[in-house]
Amino acid sequence: MSEAQIKSLEEEFEARIARDEKIEPKDWMPEKYRKTHIRQMSQHAHSEIVGMLPEGNWITRAPSLRRKVALLAKVQDEGGHGLYLYSATETLGITRDEMFEQLHSGKAKYSSIFNYPAITWADMGAIGWLVDGAAIINQVALCGTSFGPYARAMVRICKEESFHQRQGYEITLKLAQGTPEQKAMAQDALDRWWWPSLMMFGPKDDESPNTVQSMKWKLKRKTNDELRQQFVDQTVPQAESIGLTIPDPDLKWNEEKQGYDFGEIDWDEFWQVVKGHGPCNKERMKARVSAWENGQWVRDAAMAYAEKQQLRKEKQAV
Repeated sequence: MSEAQIKSLEEEFEARIARDEKIEPKDWMPEKYRKTHIRQMSQHAHSEIVGMLPEGNWITRAPSLRRKVALLAKVQDEGGHGLYLYSATETLGITRDEMFEQLHSGKAKYSSIFNYPAITWADMGAIGWLVDGAAIINQVALCGTSFGPYARAMVRICKEESFHQRQGYEITLKLAQGTPEQKAMAQDALDRWWWPSLMMFGPKDDESPNTVQSMKWKLKRKTNDELRQQFVDQTVPQAESIGLTIPDPDLKWNEEKQGYDFGEIDWDEFWQVVKGHGPCNKERMKARVSAWENGQWVRDAAMAYAEKQQLRKEKQAV
Protein backbone atom coordinates (compact mmCIF):
# COMPACT_ATOMS: atom_id res chain seq x y z
CA MET A 1 0.00 0.00 0.00
CA SER A 2 1.41 3.39 -1.02
CA GLU A 3 1.95 6.30 1.34
CA ALA A 4 -0.82 8.22 -0.43
CA GLN A 5 -3.28 5.36 0.14
CA ILE A 6 -2.31 5.09 3.81
CA LYS A 7 -2.71 8.85 4.27
CA SER A 8 -6.14 8.71 2.65
CA LEU A 9 -7.21 5.89 4.98
CA GLU A 10 -5.89 7.79 8.01
CA GLU A 11 -7.83 10.90 7.01
CA GLU A 12 -11.05 8.94 6.57
CA PHE A 13 -10.45 7.19 9.90
CA GLU A 14 -9.96 10.50 11.72
CA ALA A 15 -13.10 11.86 10.02
CA ARG A 16 -15.12 8.90 11.27
CA ILE A 17 -13.84 9.46 14.79
CA ALA A 18 -14.80 13.13 14.55
CA ARG A 19 -18.32 12.11 13.44
CA ASP A 20 -18.60 9.81 16.49
CA GLU A 21 -18.93 6.74 14.29
CA LYS A 22 -18.00 3.38 15.77
CA ILE A 23 -14.91 1.62 14.49
CA GLU A 24 -15.58 -2.09 13.97
CA PRO A 25 -13.02 -4.93 13.96
CA LYS A 26 -12.97 -5.37 10.15
CA ASP A 27 -12.59 -1.64 9.51
CA TRP A 28 -9.21 -0.19 8.65
CA MET A 29 -7.51 1.38 11.67
CA PRO A 30 -4.02 2.70 12.45
CA GLU A 31 -1.78 0.13 14.07
CA LYS A 32 -1.27 2.40 17.07
CA TYR A 33 -5.06 2.59 17.55
CA ARG A 34 -5.25 -1.21 17.54
CA LYS A 35 -2.37 -1.62 19.99
CA THR A 36 -3.70 1.12 22.28
CA HIS A 37 -7.05 -0.64 22.51
CA ILE A 38 -5.44 -4.03 23.08
CA ARG A 39 -3.46 -2.53 25.96
CA GLN A 40 -6.40 -0.80 27.61
CA MET A 41 -9.04 -3.47 26.99
CA SER A 42 -6.85 -6.36 28.10
CA GLN A 43 -5.83 -4.37 31.18
CA HIS A 44 -9.51 -3.85 31.93
CA ALA A 45 -10.21 -7.57 31.47
CA HIS A 46 -7.28 -8.53 33.70
CA SER A 47 -8.55 -6.13 36.38
CA GLU A 48 -11.96 -7.81 36.42
CA ILE A 49 -10.40 -11.26 36.82
CA VAL A 50 -7.79 -10.29 39.41
CA GLY A 51 -10.47 -8.26 41.20
CA MET A 52 -12.31 -11.49 41.97
CA LEU A 53 -9.52 -12.59 44.32
CA PRO A 54 -9.89 -10.27 47.36
CA GLU A 55 -13.67 -10.68 47.34
CA GLY A 56 -13.76 -14.39 46.62
CA ASN A 57 -11.77 -14.89 49.81
CA TRP A 58 -14.71 -13.47 51.81
CA ILE A 59 -17.59 -15.48 50.35
CA THR A 60 -17.45 -18.21 53.00
CA ARG A 61 -16.82 -15.67 55.76
CA ALA A 62 -19.67 -13.27 54.95
CA PRO A 63 -21.85 -12.69 58.06
CA SER A 64 -25.13 -14.08 56.67
CA LEU A 65 -26.52 -16.28 53.92
CA ARG A 66 -27.88 -13.19 52.17
CA ARG A 67 -24.44 -11.58 52.16
CA LYS A 68 -22.81 -14.80 50.94
CA VAL A 69 -25.22 -15.11 48.02
CA ALA A 70 -24.89 -11.44 47.07
CA LEU A 71 -21.09 -11.53 47.19
CA LEU A 72 -21.01 -14.76 45.22
CA ALA A 73 -23.21 -13.17 42.54
CA LYS A 74 -20.93 -10.14 42.41
CA VAL A 75 -17.80 -12.23 41.94
CA GLN A 76 -19.59 -14.21 39.23
CA ASP A 77 -20.49 -10.94 37.49
CA GLU A 78 -16.85 -9.88 37.52
CA GLY A 79 -15.80 -13.14 35.91
CA GLY A 80 -18.36 -12.49 33.20
CA HIS A 81 -17.06 -8.97 32.68
CA GLY A 82 -13.59 -10.35 32.13
CA LEU A 83 -14.92 -12.78 29.53
CA TYR A 84 -16.81 -10.04 27.66
CA LEU A 85 -13.69 -7.92 27.56
CA TYR A 86 -11.33 -10.72 26.54
CA SER A 87 -13.72 -11.60 23.71
CA ALA A 88 -13.92 -7.97 22.59
CA THR A 89 -10.12 -7.65 22.68
CA GLU A 90 -9.71 -10.80 20.58
CA THR A 91 -11.48 -9.01 17.71
CA LEU A 92 -8.34 -6.88 17.41
CA GLY A 93 -6.21 -9.86 16.45
CA ILE A 94 -4.72 -11.01 19.75
CA THR A 95 -5.47 -14.42 21.24
CA ARG A 96 -6.63 -15.03 24.76
CA ASP A 97 -3.58 -17.18 25.43
CA GLU A 98 -1.39 -14.23 24.45
CA MET A 99 -3.26 -11.95 26.83
CA PHE A 100 -2.90 -14.41 29.70
CA GLU A 101 0.80 -14.81 28.96
CA GLN A 102 1.23 -11.04 29.11
CA LEU A 103 -0.58 -10.91 32.44
CA HIS A 104 1.31 -13.80 34.02
CA SER A 105 4.70 -12.54 32.84
CA GLY A 106 4.05 -9.01 34.10
CA LYS A 107 4.04 -7.42 30.63
CA ALA A 108 0.39 -6.43 31.01
CA LYS A 109 -0.94 -4.46 33.96
CA TYR A 110 -4.19 -4.51 35.88
CA SER A 111 -5.74 -1.95 38.22
CA SER A 112 -3.39 -1.12 41.08
CA ILE A 113 -6.30 -1.17 43.56
CA PHE A 114 -6.38 -4.95 43.64
CA ASN A 115 -2.91 -5.15 45.11
CA TYR A 116 -4.21 -4.07 48.52
CA PRO A 117 -5.42 -6.62 51.10
CA ALA A 118 -9.06 -7.05 52.16
CA ILE A 119 -8.63 -7.73 55.87
CA THR A 120 -12.12 -7.23 57.35
CA TRP A 121 -15.72 -7.69 56.27
CA ALA A 122 -15.99 -3.89 56.07
CA ASP A 123 -13.53 -4.03 53.17
CA MET A 124 -16.25 -5.70 51.09
CA GLY A 125 -18.34 -2.61 51.66
CA ALA A 126 -15.49 -0.23 50.86
CA ILE A 127 -14.55 -2.12 47.69
CA GLY A 128 -18.12 -2.08 46.41
CA TRP A 129 -18.79 1.51 47.39
CA LEU A 130 -15.44 3.11 46.53
CA VAL A 131 -13.70 0.83 44.03
CA ASP A 132 -16.78 -0.03 42.00
CA GLY A 133 -17.98 3.55 42.39
CA ALA A 134 -14.73 4.78 40.84
CA ALA A 135 -14.97 2.11 38.14
CA ILE A 136 -18.49 3.22 37.18
CA ILE A 137 -17.38 6.83 36.73
CA ASN A 138 -14.60 5.67 34.44
CA GLN A 139 -16.67 3.06 32.61
CA VAL A 140 -19.81 5.09 31.91
CA ALA A 141 -17.61 7.32 29.77
CA LEU A 142 -16.34 4.20 27.97
CA CYS A 143 -19.87 3.41 26.76
CA GLY A 144 -19.21 6.16 24.23
CA THR A 145 -15.75 4.98 23.24
CA SER A 146 -14.99 4.83 19.53
CA PHE A 147 -14.33 1.08 19.25
CA GLY A 148 -17.68 -0.68 18.83
CA PRO A 149 -17.09 -4.00 20.63
CA TYR A 150 -15.66 -2.20 23.69
CA ALA A 151 -18.51 0.31 23.84
CA ARG A 152 -21.17 -2.41 23.59
CA ALA A 153 -19.52 -4.56 26.26
CA MET A 154 -19.44 -1.57 28.59
CA VAL A 155 -23.20 -1.01 28.42
CA ARG A 156 -23.96 -4.29 30.19
CA ILE A 157 -20.95 -4.07 32.48
CA CYS A 158 -21.97 -0.63 33.76
CA LYS A 159 -25.48 -1.83 34.57
CA GLU A 160 -24.09 -4.65 36.70
CA GLU A 161 -21.42 -2.45 38.30
CA SER A 162 -24.13 -0.09 39.53
CA PHE A 163 -25.59 -2.96 41.58
CA HIS A 164 -22.14 -3.75 42.96
CA GLN A 165 -21.70 -0.15 44.07
CA ARG A 166 -25.08 -0.13 45.81
CA GLN A 167 -24.31 -3.43 47.50
CA GLY A 168 -21.03 -2.06 48.86
CA TYR A 169 -22.63 1.15 50.07
CA GLU A 170 -25.38 -0.83 51.82
CA ILE A 171 -22.77 -2.94 53.65
CA THR A 172 -20.95 0.22 54.74
CA LEU A 173 -24.23 1.91 55.75
CA LYS A 174 -25.29 -1.04 57.93
CA LEU A 175 -21.93 -1.10 59.68
CA ALA A 176 -21.96 2.68 60.18
CA GLN A 177 -25.41 2.39 61.81
CA GLY A 178 -24.37 -0.57 63.96
CA THR A 179 -22.38 -0.86 67.17
CA PRO A 180 -19.45 1.48 67.88
CA GLU A 181 -17.14 -1.39 66.96
CA GLN A 182 -18.90 -1.89 63.62
CA LYS A 183 -18.80 1.81 62.80
CA ALA A 184 -15.11 1.87 63.66
CA MET A 185 -14.60 -1.05 61.29
CA ALA A 186 -16.37 0.86 58.50
CA GLN A 187 -14.28 3.96 59.16
CA ASP A 188 -11.08 1.91 59.17
CA ALA A 189 -11.96 0.42 55.77
CA LEU A 190 -12.69 3.89 54.38
CA ASP A 191 -9.37 5.14 55.73
CA ARG A 192 -7.45 2.35 53.98
CA TRP A 193 -9.30 2.33 50.65
CA TRP A 194 -9.84 6.06 50.04
CA TRP A 195 -6.45 6.97 48.63
CA PRO A 196 -5.97 3.78 46.55
CA SER A 197 -9.41 4.49 45.07
CA LEU A 198 -8.26 7.94 43.97
CA MET A 199 -5.20 6.31 42.41
CA MET A 200 -7.48 4.11 40.29
CA PHE A 201 -7.94 6.92 37.78
CA GLY A 202 -4.28 6.79 36.89
CA PRO A 203 -1.48 9.36 37.05
CA LYS A 204 -2.00 13.12 36.88
CA ASP A 205 -2.83 14.38 33.42
CA ASP A 206 0.58 15.98 32.93
CA GLU A 207 2.25 12.65 33.77
CA SER A 208 -0.04 10.37 31.77
CA PRO A 209 1.66 9.36 28.50
CA ASN A 210 -1.51 7.95 26.90
CA THR A 211 -4.20 10.48 27.81
CA VAL A 212 -3.73 12.92 24.91
CA GLN A 213 -3.90 10.24 22.22
CA SER A 214 -6.75 8.41 23.96
CA MET A 215 -8.76 11.64 24.10
CA LYS A 216 -8.06 12.32 20.42
CA TRP A 217 -9.34 8.89 19.41
CA LYS A 218 -12.26 9.17 21.85
CA LEU A 219 -11.08 6.09 23.68
CA LYS A 220 -11.43 8.33 26.71
CA ARG A 221 -13.98 11.12 27.01
CA LYS A 222 -12.60 12.71 30.18
CA THR A 223 -9.07 13.03 31.53
CA ASN A 224 -7.80 11.20 34.62
CA ASP A 225 -8.00 14.34 36.75
CA GLU A 226 -11.52 15.18 35.58
CA LEU A 227 -12.73 11.69 36.46
CA ARG A 228 -10.97 11.81 39.83
CA GLN A 229 -12.63 15.13 40.67
CA GLN A 230 -16.02 13.72 39.72
CA PHE A 231 -15.47 10.77 42.05
CA VAL A 232 -14.52 12.98 44.99
CA ASP A 233 -17.49 15.29 44.45
CA GLN A 234 -19.84 12.31 44.30
CA THR A 235 -18.44 10.32 47.21
CA VAL A 236 -17.83 12.92 49.92
CA PRO A 237 -21.56 13.66 50.46
CA GLN A 238 -22.25 9.91 50.60
CA ALA A 239 -19.72 9.50 53.42
CA GLU A 240 -21.12 12.48 55.30
CA SER A 241 -24.69 11.17 55.05
CA ILE A 242 -23.77 8.00 56.96
CA GLY A 243 -21.52 9.68 59.50
CA LEU A 244 -18.10 8.62 58.17
CA THR A 245 -15.11 10.92 57.69
CA ILE A 246 -13.01 11.10 54.54
CA PRO A 247 -9.35 10.63 55.66
CA ASP A 248 -8.10 13.85 54.10
CA PRO A 249 -7.37 16.89 56.33
CA ASP A 250 -7.06 19.08 53.22
CA LEU A 251 -10.53 18.24 51.93
CA LYS A 252 -12.76 21.32 51.65
CA TRP A 253 -15.56 22.64 49.48
CA ASN A 254 -14.51 25.13 46.79
CA GLU A 255 -17.44 27.42 46.06
CA GLU A 256 -15.83 28.89 42.98
CA LYS A 257 -15.38 25.60 41.14
CA GLN A 258 -18.42 24.00 42.79
CA GLY A 259 -16.36 21.00 43.80
CA TYR A 260 -14.04 19.75 46.53
CA ASP A 261 -10.37 20.54 46.86
CA PHE A 262 -8.47 17.53 48.18
CA GLY A 263 -5.01 16.61 49.33
CA GLU A 264 -2.06 15.37 47.31
CA ILE A 265 -1.99 11.68 46.43
CA ASP A 266 1.11 9.70 47.38
CA TRP A 267 2.34 9.18 43.84
CA ASP A 268 5.45 7.34 45.02
CA GLU A 269 3.18 4.68 46.47
CA PHE A 270 1.13 4.58 43.26
CA TRP A 271 4.16 3.95 41.05
CA GLN A 272 5.58 1.38 43.45
CA VAL A 273 2.36 -0.63 43.27
CA VAL A 274 2.17 -0.27 39.47
CA LYS A 275 5.73 -1.55 39.20
CA GLY A 276 4.86 -4.67 41.18
CA HIS A 277 5.89 -3.71 44.69
CA GLY A 278 2.49 -3.33 46.34
CA PRO A 279 1.28 -5.27 49.40
CA CYS A 280 -0.30 -8.10 47.36
CA ASN A 281 1.22 -7.99 43.86
CA LYS A 282 3.11 -11.27 44.20
CA GLU A 283 0.21 -12.95 45.98
CA ARG A 284 -2.26 -11.96 43.23
CA MET A 285 -0.02 -13.19 40.42
CA LYS A 286 0.75 -16.42 42.21
CA ALA A 287 -2.98 -17.09 42.57
CA ARG A 288 -3.67 -16.33 38.88
CA VAL A 289 -0.78 -18.44 37.57
CA SER A 290 -1.75 -21.30 39.88
CA ALA A 291 -5.37 -21.17 38.69
CA TRP A 292 -4.21 -21.19 35.06
CA GLU A 293 -1.91 -24.17 35.56
CA ASN A 294 -4.37 -26.14 37.68
CA GLY A 295 -7.11 -25.55 35.13
CA GLN A 296 -5.13 -26.97 32.22
CA TRP A 297 -6.97 -30.31 32.40
CA VAL A 298 -10.33 -28.53 32.13
CA ARG A 299 -9.24 -26.69 28.98
CA ASP A 300 -7.84 -29.89 27.51
CA ALA A 301 -11.05 -31.77 28.25
CA ALA A 302 -13.17 -29.01 26.71
CA MET A 303 -11.06 -29.00 23.55
CA ALA A 304 -11.18 -32.80 23.27
CA TYR A 305 -14.97 -32.74 23.66
CA ALA A 306 -15.29 -30.01 21.02
CA GLU A 307 -13.13 -32.02 18.61
CA LYS A 308 -15.24 -35.16 19.14
CA GLN A 309 -18.43 -33.17 18.52
CA GLN A 310 -16.97 -31.78 15.31
CA LEU A 311 -15.95 -35.24 14.11
CA ARG A 312 -19.44 -36.55 14.89
CA LYS A 313 -21.04 -33.77 12.85
CA GLU A 314 -18.69 -34.46 9.94
CA LYS A 315 -19.56 -38.18 9.95
CA GLN A 316 -23.27 -37.41 10.06
CA ALA A 317 -22.88 -35.07 7.11
CA VAL A 318 -21.26 -37.77 4.93
